Amino acid sequence: MAGIVRPAPRVLGTLAVGVLAAVALGLAADWSSEATGPAAVRLTDRQTGFIQFGENSPGGGEIMRFTLFGSSSTTKPIGHAVVLCTYVGQSERSCSGTYIVPRGTIQTAGILRTRLLYNQAVTGGTGLYDNARGTLTVTAKSIKPRREVLIFRLTG
Repeated sequence: MAGIVRPAPRVLGTLAVGVLAAVALGLAADWSSEATGPAAVRLTDRQTGFIQFGENSPGGGEIMRFTLFGSSSTTKPIGHAVVLCTYVGQSERSCSGTYIVPRGTIQTAGILRTRLLYNQAVTGGTGLYDNARGTLTVTAKSIKPRREVLIFRLTG
């Protein structure tokens, strides 16, 4: 009598564990490819919009729009940014920024007193910059038209 050949339970268990491990490694590879590691990203910008609302006193604020350029060209844009600041004191603004760049966005936040030179915390992002952390340093290059150098120092 020809019997049905069944694999041993141990073989099935090993095969199941192997398949689960392969799936888990594949998911981990996709997940880690979006993780931000230590890096420095240098961009320049040109302000393209400025709206002031209210007074330069608590409750008033500013909305600024920028065109972003990579380090190799100041004529070919690679993205754009929007920064919203709300006055919280006579000379202090609480600002949050969203920088839309290839392969994701970078979020920033912090207090600033002047737009000539300031630092903000990198609070997160999307895509390649998912869960990014670090600092942003902004240095004004010119006032009219407003151009700035942006250095994102990402730690993770």
